[in-house]
Amino acid sequence: MTVAVGIFAHQEERRIGLCLGSLPLDRPDTRFHILVNGTTDATVERAQGFAAGRAHVIVHDIAQGGKSRTWNHFVHELLSGEEDAVIFMDGDAEITSGSIDALVADLAAHPQANAAAGMPVNGRQAQIYRRNLKVEGGLFGDLYALPRRFLAAIRERGLRLPDDLIGDDGMVAAWAHTDLERDANWAPERIVACEGAGFRCEPVSVFSPASWHMQYRRMHNYSLRYFQNRILSDIMGREGPAGLPRRMAELYGEWLPRFRPRGGITGWFDRKALARMRAQS
Repeated sequence: MTVAVGIFAHQEERRIGLCLGSLPLDRPDTRFHILVNGTTDATVERAQGFAAGRAHVIVHDIAQGGKSRTWNHFVHELLSGEEDAVIFMDGDAEITSGSIDALVADLAAHPQANAAAGMPVNGRQAQIYRRNLKVEGGLFGDLYALPRRFLAAIRERGLRLPDDLIGDDGMVAAWAHTDLERDANWAPERIVACEGAGFRCEPVSVFSPASWHMQYRRMHNYSLRYFQNRILSDIMGREGPAGLPRRMAELYGEWLPRFRPRGGITGWFDRKALARMRAQS
């Protein structure tokens, strides 16, 4: 059994040590790819400290940022194609002991599944999220796994996430649920919720400036993701993955006249997102 783990890290000098410290980096059957992208802080140096003396732990210093762009690079250029399973995780998440084995085992036990989802273990809404993953399917970008068969199909068809997409997890989940077809082919059972795999995110504190900055950035991204998802839903309903653009910004000019900000504080972030989209169109 050959396994690869992709750890996506952008400006994670504060959290990358906790993330890598939670991983079984001495496993000889697993290759760990630390995908440091668009980073100007000390993430690379700190990751290299963990990689020292471990030939199967590789630090990739990728100049251009963006998780979806980095996802494409990892899947299409860095993986060998011989991996039985590939784990995807964020560089600010800590995984619980045994998570890699649990994800691989669940994929093996459900050969019809295209993905296995890791489960959140902390946060006020963790139990709600866990229940939704079990009932509805879906993925968190913090931790999920794809089997060789599904990744081979993605590569053979040359499918790529739009480089400027916010939310690789939502698009990959849609690909998995539909088996790389249109939304009409949706089947929730194609993603299994893995009870034995868990991830822990940085707790939010109202007294922490870092938490406020993180939440502010998230709200910006949530609004942009909201509008992008409306475009994606149309494409996945009509054409499926083959209709996705190289960049979402290619379609902004067509869609912007249809968009309006929502109410409340969300609307403030929506207006910021729409201004950003206009500047990129």
